[in-house]
Amino acid sequence: MVRFFNSQKATLGFSLLFLLNCSSVFTDDGDKKTKQMRLVLQSMKDQHFVNPSVDDSFSKKVFKLYLEQMDHSKRFYTQQDSLALASYFTKIDDQLNANQFEFFEKANTLYETRLQSVNGFYKSMLESPMDFSKDEFIQLDPEKRPFAKDESELKDQWRKYLKYLVLNNVQIKLEQQEKSKDSIKIVKPFDTLEVEARKKILKDHEDMFKRLLRETKEERFDDFINAVVHAYDPHSDFFPPKEKENFDIQMSGKLEGIGATLQEKDGYIKVISIVPGSPSFKQGELKPEDYILKVGQGEEEPVDIVDMRLDNAVKLIRGKKGTTVKLTIKKPDGKIKVISIVRDVVVMEESYAKSVIINDEVNKQKIGYINLPSFYADFNDRKGRTCSEDIRKELIKLKAEQVDGIVLDLRNNGGGSLSDVVTMGGYFIDQGPIVQVKAREDEPYILADENSGTIYDGPLVILVNHFSASASEILAAAMQDYKRAVIIGSSSFGKGTVQRFFELAGDPVNGSIKITTQKFYRVNGGTTQLKGVIPDIVLPDVYQDLDIGEKELDYALAWDEIKASQYNSWNAKFKMKDIQSKSKARVEKNEVFKKIKTNAQYLKTKQASTYYPLSLKAYQAEMIRSKKEEESYKIETSDISGISIEALKPEKALLADTNKLARHNEFIKPLKKDIYLFEAIQVIKDLR
Repeated sequence: MVRFFNSQKATLGFSLLFLLNCSSVFTDDGDKKTKQMRLVLQSMKDQHFVNPSVDDSFSKKVFKLYLEQMDHSKRFYTQQDSLALASYFTKIDDQLNANQFEFFEKANTLYETRLQSVNGFYKSMLESPMDFSKDEFIQLDPEKRPFAKDESELKDQWRKYLKYLVLNNVQIKLEQQEKSKDSIKIVKPFDTLEVEARKKILKDHEDMFKRLLRETKEERFDDFINAVVHAYDPHSDFFPPKEKENFDIQMSGKLEGIGATLQEKDGYIKVISIVPGSPSFKQGELKPEDYILKVGQGEEEPVDIVDMRLDNAVKLIRGKKGTTVKLTIKKPDGKIKVISIVRDVVVMEESYAKSVIINDEVNKQKIGYINLPSFYADFNDRKGRTCSEDIRKELIKLKAEQVDGIVLDLRNNGGGSLSDVVTMGGYFIDQGPIVQVKAREDEPYILADENSGTIYDGPLVILVNHFSASASEILAAAMQDYKRAVIIGSSSFGKGTVQRFFELAGDPVNGSIKITTQKFYRVNGGTTQLKGVIPDIVLPDVYQDLDIGEKELDYALAWDEIKASQYNSWNAKFKMKDIQSKSKARVEKNEVFKKIKTNAQYLKTKQASTYYPLSLKAYQAEMIRSKKEEESYKIETSDISGISIEALKPEKALLADTNKLARHNEFIKPLKKDIYLFEAIQVIKDLR
C-alpha cells in the first residue's frame, strides 16, 4: 500500500526540528556527557532507519571510526597505543550498554600524553638546519603506512614530516625566484630560504598545537559520541548546541550578528571580510585586517578575547537583532578604538539562487540560467526565505524575458529541504508524484505535486556532477523519470537518505541529533542511494576516475528498490537518442573535453603517488618531472566565443551599486568559460 501526502506537509529532508522527550530513559542528575550518550543511543534505537544491534560488530565500527577521528594522519598514536586500545575492540558495545566509557578514557589519556610529547620535541627539530643530502623517503598517505612502532619511531616520522614541509616550502620559493629573477633585486640562497622555511613551519605548528591543546576532554567526548552515531551511517550526527546553531545558519543563509568574516590568527581574532549590506558594512568603521581585542554587550564590561578560541569569540559577537555590541579593535597602524554596532539579520546572498540571461549569438537563442547552491530553508521561521519560493520568482522573471530554454545548475549542490524539492518539482510538471519516502517499518508514502499546471513548460536542462547530492538527486531523478528534462554532467553523489533533527530530551541545552530516519526512492522505484543519478548525457569530468561519492563512505546504507509510483511521462517532442547522439558528436570534437579526459587519468595516477624523496637533489628532480607532466595536462580556458551574459531586467538597475556590480561580475566570470554550461546551451538548441 502506498500513501499520498500533500507536498506542503511533507517531511523535510535535511533539517526538520522535532522534539524528542527521552527523560524517562535517564532520570538522575548524573554527568551531562553520560546523559547525552544515553539520550543519543535511545534516540538512534527509536528513530534510525536501520537500528543495528549494539553488539561486537558495532563495537568494531566505533573503534575504527574513533581512532581515525582522533588521529587520521597517524601522527600521535603509536602501535603500542593501538595495542593497548585493542583490548576494547569488541567491548565498546558492552560499555555503552553499561553506561561506561573505559575505551574513551583510555584513548583520551593516550592522546593527551602523545600530544604533550610531540609538543615537547617538534620545536627542537626545527631549530637547526636540516640535512637534505640524506637519501630517505616519506609516505604521505596514512592509509599506506602503519602507526609508528614506538615513541622513537614516532619522533623519526615527525622529523621526516617536518623535513618534507621545509623542503617543499624552500622549493616553492626557489621556483618563485626563478620566475621573477629579472624583477627582484635580491635572490636569496638556499640556506637563507631554508631558515625562513623552518621559521614558518615552526609558527604554523605552534598555532596548530595551541589549538589542539585548548581542546577539552568534553569536546573530545563529543567526537566520541559522533563516532558512535556514525557507526549507524555517515549522515547521522550529534550536534552540541553551538554546532547546531552553525548548521541552522548554513541552511537558512542568514544569521543575527554584525556581518564580518573572522579568523583566529596568532592568538587574535582578525577580520577577513565584511558582508555587503550588513551592520558592519553600514556602520563603516570595522574593516578587513582589523583585530578585535575585546567584546562588550551594551553597557556591560567588555570581555578580553585575546587567545580565546574563535568559536567562543564568535558566540560573544553574535546576538539578537537590535542589540548593541561594543568592539575594541586594533587597526593595522596600531591605533586602538572602541566601536558600537547594532546587530541585525545578516543575509549571505551567495548562498541563494541567482539567475542571468545567456545570449547565444551563434544559435540565435536566449537562455535562462539559474544557479541553486543548496536547497535552503529557514526552519526556525515559517515566514523565512526558501529556495522553492526563490526559484518560483526566478522562473517568472525568466519567462517575462521570453527565454528559449532554461538551464538549472545543481552542480556542487549538497541538498537540503525535501519539501522544497517537491514544491520545486511541481513547477515543471502538471501533477504527480515527485519522490517516495520510506521509514524503517512503514509502508512507503508519496510526496506529490498536487497543484495542476506548471510555472515553466519549456526546454529544460539540469546540470549535475559528482557533488550533487540528496535533494539535488531527487529533483534530477524525478525530472529524468518524467522525461521532463535532459540531465547533463557526471553521475551524482549517491545520497538517498533523509535526516531529521531531534532535540535531546526536548531541550537544546543537551544538544541535538540528526538521524537518518528514512530513505527516498525515485518514482520509478529505485533509490539514488549509492548509485546516484546517471545523466542522460555523461560529460567528461576530471574526477571521473577517482573513488568519490556515497559508496566510499564508511557504513553507508545499501541500495534497494520498491514498487514504482503511477505517473505520466511528459509529452516530450524530442527523441533522447537523437539528443545524445548530437551531444556525443560535439563532445568528441571538443578539444577541452578531450583534455579533461586525459586529465582525469592523470589525476588518478597523481592521487596514487604519495611517496616522496627527502633529499634535495631527488626531490627537485621529482618536482621537475611532475611540473612537466602537469603542464602537459594543463587545461587552458578562455571566454567562450559567441555568448554574452547579462543580468535580468529587474536586476540591471541594482547594478548601479558598485558592490552589487562587483558581485555580479564575480558570479558571471566563470560562467563565460564554463564548457559544461556551453554544452547545456547546445542541448537546448537541439530540444527546440
